[in-house]
Amino acid sequence: MSASVDAIDRAATVRRIAAEAGAVRVAIADASASQVTYDELAASFARGDLATWGFGETYARKASDPCAILPGARSVICVAIPYARFERDRANIEDVPLRGRVSNYAWSNDYHQYVRALLGRIARALDADAGAPVTRVVCDTAPLAERAFARASGLGWIGKHTNLIAPGLGSFVFLGEIVTTLDLACDAPLKKTCGACTRCVVTCPTGALRGDYTIDATRCISDLTQRTDAIPRALRPLVGDWLWGCDLCGLACPPTRNAGAAIDPAFAPKHESLAAPGLLDILAMRSATYKRLYRETAMGWRGAAILRRNAAVVLGNMLDRATVPALATGLERDPHALVRGHIAWALGRIGSPAAARALAQAATLERDDSVLEEIAAARIASD
Repeated sequence: MSASVDAIDRAATVRRIAAEAGAVRVAIADASASQVTYDELAASFARGDLATWGFGETYARKASDPCAILPGARSVICVAIPYARFERDRANIEDVPLRGRVSNYAWSNDYHQYVRALLGRIARALDADAGAPVTRVVCDTAPLAERAFARASGLGWIGKHTNLIAPGLGSFVFLGEIVTTLDLACDAPLKKTCGACTRCVVTCPTGALRGDYTIDATRCISDLTQRTDAIPRALRPLVGDWLWGCDLCGLACPPTRNAGAAIDPAFAPKHESLAAPGLLDILAMRSATYKRLYRETAMGWRGAAILRRNAAVVLGNMLDRATVPALATGLERDPHALVRGHIAWALGRIGSPAAARALAQAATLERDDSVLEEIAAARIASD
């Protein structure tokens, strides 16, 4: 059914307001509940792909129906904002040893603030134009399958890395939505896929990407570095030098590489070391320093202990015996059992005589059963 003249005119108004607010790319989807989206999400939960999220069928139902967010919703305004910063942004510090890598989305201030502010400007203008509240802003603030609705709007297509690829912008884009009761002319989905390309699938170290446009997120390095429990031992070596997040599938994606870097200075590194923090500094970091350096970034929501845990894993993967004294100190003094357990693993992976002595001493002092288990496994691994 073709859109009415009024719906077309209102959509044009939305695009004008969005452009004035600073949106780079805008598309509009119908807000009807999507059975396809529900089926895809439900299947992912059933496979266990999203087990670390702690969500299930109820989330799938809500996320596939914008009316669960705003009763009477008619349209979903989808916005894409490019943020790509490539490896050259690390050039001035990449030769410094013992640094971890951080996904480029987390190099600046927390993107949620930026995206919500932009969406808020659009929503307020639409409400004022309508003379009544007709919008609800969504940016990780309510269950909504944002990539699915962005795909439905024609904003881009879903790649085999399961991220949205926006033509000309690639997959390094922040997404945001405005659910509205306004009846707007919708855009058509793109008739595009990744075809035979499997570069992202081949690049993924953990095998999280299946090549059929699905992902086992429990194996994704980005998910592993953000989970709040122990990173599975078998996957720790595959994390490599990623301290937070992972860009490998995006960096391998031709449309993303061809899109180039974002020009918005808001997404440049907040400070020099944010793109590649010093691992020994992170390992010794406590809450006050964490809050000062990272609270305003996208790494600011999990806490200092999670970054210390990740630093321990990366140090273990670097196999540098010079880091053993710092790891031994952390194993003795870190207040969090989760961190101490991962430090024990790192010492076992390094496997030097000094590391073995540190593990033996820790075995006599440690009282937490989970850490003692890690120490025992590490001692076996180092023999």
